[in-house]
Amino acid sequence: MRKTISDCRKHVALSREARRRRGAAIILAAFLMGVLVSMLALSIDIGYIAASKAEARRTADAAALAGAWQLVDTATQNGNTCALLEGVNDAAKNMASLNLVCNSAPSLSIEGQETDVSIGYLSSLESSATLNTDSNSPYRAVRVRIRKNEASNGQVPLFFARFFGQNGRDMIVESMAATAMQIKGFNSPVFGAADLNLLPFALDDQTWIALFNGGGTDNYKFTSSNSSISSGTDGIKEVNLYPQGTGSPGNRGTVDIGNCNNSTADLSRQITGGISSQDLYDLGKPLVLDGNGTMTLNGDTGISAGVKDELASIIGQTRIIPVFSSVTGNGNNATYNIVRWVGVRIMAVKLTGSMSSKYLIVQPTSVMARNVVVGDSTRVWSDSIYSPVVLVK
Repeated sequence: MRKTISDCRKHVALSREARRRRGAAIILAAFLMGVLVSMLALSIDIGYIAASKAEARRTADAAALAGAWQLVDTATQNGNTCALLEGVNDAAKNMASLNLVCNSAPSLSIEGQETDVSIGYLSSLESSATLNTDSNSPYRAVRVRIRKNEASNGQVPLFFARFFGQNGRDMIVESMAATAMQIKGFNSPVFGAADLNLLPFALDDQTWIALFNGGGTDNYKFTSSNSSISSGTDGIKEVNLYPQGTGSPGNRGTVDIGNCNNSTADLSRQITGGISSQDLYDLGKPLVLDGNGTMTLNGDTGISAGVKDELASIIGQTRIIPVFSSVTGNGNNATYNIVRWVGVRIMAVKLTGSMSSKYLIVQPTSVMARNVVVGDSTRVWSDSIYSPVVLVK
């Protein structure tokens, strides 16, 4: 079939149209390729920022936990305030130096208003809680800040965003770890866990308060390097926990945390091993101060010489004891009104000889306790007792 001039013209027009379409498709493909490359570049930078933030979070968490544990360790070793602050700062800095953020270990500033390590108090363990200076708050906390900016540790570097004039991104991450220090009681230990480190002897509140106001004696010295007790002074006053009176109301003595008439064998076990979950079950009520800050325990206005060996075996060790405001009844019919829990160290024991020569010397000290029930800021529930550290945020 012969092609007409019209057919040829149509063929030429179609060829030109096809070439124009191919040219448009190439332009569109190039544009879309640019969009895809830009999106890939953006995703790489965003992914790197997210990974860097995760590294900073991990570092801040570890440094805050290290600082808070150092706070507890220093307190339980009776360290002074300057040693406490220095120890917390060093622990946080050292832990941060062991972690990498953007391929380098971040440094922490500990000076001036730009400090990255802060010590304070918390009213709760809510993630929204803010660090404050109220020492009546139930928690003591350490806050660590990891900064990545031009002034500290350098910005988080960007890669493809540099084509748009952005070389890096500022980043600040904070973490906070805390320990409870207002303890109103204790939960039962779970199966297989260590028993509660409580000593079943009570001290009167008046003597305890006087001890912190300069009362008591200073005849014994604790050496932390070898956990030994020797004669001498260490600047920490002591008190004789042994009742020196005749057993009349108001005297300190033994409290029953378990059966209402604990045997010598029960007391011996509690002295060396602590209060068990079975003891708390036998007690028949929570070992917790109520809303008024009190609870009652049956007891005996005295300490049996039958536990002298057990007490001698824990010299140098720490324990928690209840403090009472009043006691009613005589002998083994006594009822103690407990108002707080305190930490002590056993310094010396002598339960033989005349009444006036017997003693059970204890020294106030900080103690870490598990299975605690935390009180609020309405009153003093405990002295020198800390819970294990937890991460708040």
